[in-house]
Amino acid sequence: MRYTAVTDKDLPERTGILLTNLGTPDAPDAASLRRYLKEFLSDPRVVEQPRWLWWPVLNLVILNIRPARSAAAYRSVWRDDGSPLMVYSLAQQSGLQQQLGGRAHVVLAMRYGNPSIAAGLRELREKGCTRILVFPLYPQYSATTTASTFDAVAAELTRWRRLPGLRMIDGYHEHPAYIAALAASVKRHWAEHGRGERLLMSFHGIPQRYADSGDPYPGLCRATASLLAAALELGEDEWQLAFQSRFGREPWVAPYTDATLKAWGHAGVKRVDVICPGFSADCLETLEEIAVENRDYFIEAGGEDMRYIPALNGDEAHIQALAAIADEHLGGWPD
Repeated sequence: MRYTAVTDKDLPERTGILLTNLGTPDAPDAASLRRYLKEFLSDPRVVEQPRWLWWPVLNLVILNIRPARSAAAYRSVWRDDGSPLMVYSLAQQSGLQQQLGGRAHVVLAMRYGNPSIAAGLRELREKGCTRILVFPLYPQYSATTTASTFDAVAAELTRWRRLPGLRMIDGYHEHPAYIAALAASVKRHWAEHGRGERLLMSFHGIPQRYADSGDPYPGLCRATASLLAAALELGEDEWQLAFQSRFGREPWVAPYTDATLKAWGHAGVKRVDVICPGFSADCLETLEEIAVENRDYFIEAGGEDMRYIPALNGDEAHIQALAAIADEHLGGWPD
């Protein structure tokens, strides 16, 4: 095993923050999507199947069919300055750095794709950071996201001779500043566009089997949704939680976002708003799956209008919330 030689002189006492998100392909083309999907769907935290069973399905079927389809979807949301997730994540990294000033050096990394978690950790080491706070931008903990981030951090650190002081934020699903930022974004949207009859809070789903095995994610989503509904003073019949982005044939946690919107349309609900509180930055799952695909489901079922409320992205209140969360976890470390 190879170790990188690092001396005390190379590592003055500094604190770093590794700000992470899920990731994005490098470009909206089939080749880039194939690389990205292979890394993503090869993660045993994401797909809990025996490797001997999953390998041929992934490599012989999925990676020969899905990249071209996914590339077309990504092209529909790609910006002139790049992937929406990357653009907004960079804004969050820059904003958090400004909020914290010289207290910590903030680096952005992605669990899948570029810049990698390994590259981010090495950059912090080069900056002389002997203390690192890992900050995954997943408000609700799940083994599929937060724990997978820890796996990638640990895998890189196995190659370091001198380990940094390490802390990790495992979620912030009920942090007051996060809930307040969500509520403010909804109120601002209502003030600008009017208010729908109902508010749907859509979270990324996970297989029901994962929840049955102990993943706390669905319960954390419900807690966030309840706190947001309370902050908005919504009655029980004015909002609902649902889960999106199913993949494969097995049951996922319910209720499902698409089925909920179809049922509302059939029931005569004409106008709804949808927010995705679990997504810190807009991406394919919000801009295409929700704002386009699921909107079409609602209209086809009899609804008249469905408005998507953007993710918090680089919103000032969001950046301040992230800074408050980071500040709490930096407690006790020297500036």
